[in-house]
Amino acid sequence: MTTPPGLDDPAYAAFAWARFRRILGWMAVLAAVFVVAAIVVLQHFYGPMGWVAILAVIGGAGGSIMLSAVLMGLIFLSSGSGHDESVDRRD
Repeated sequence: MTTPPGLDDPAYAAFAWARFRRILGWMAVLAAVFVVAAIVVLQHFYGPMGWVAILAVIGGAGGSIMLSAVLMGLIFLSSGSGHDESVDRRD
């Protein structure tokens, strides 16, 4: 049984990290859309918001989305590159 190439292979490492960056790029776009939507909804219900409240929404909602995207992306990177299987490998 052959194991998938790990990040030691430069070509595969470049592919895996490019895929990780692409996932993060799309998640950043999605986070920006959700942050703008949250600000619009909050301003609709509560009226004009101060810059501190807007920064809190950006940091809270956008930061939470991006943190979860980074962690899930690293899980996919670890699983897809063979690092999960190499933990149990006994050479």
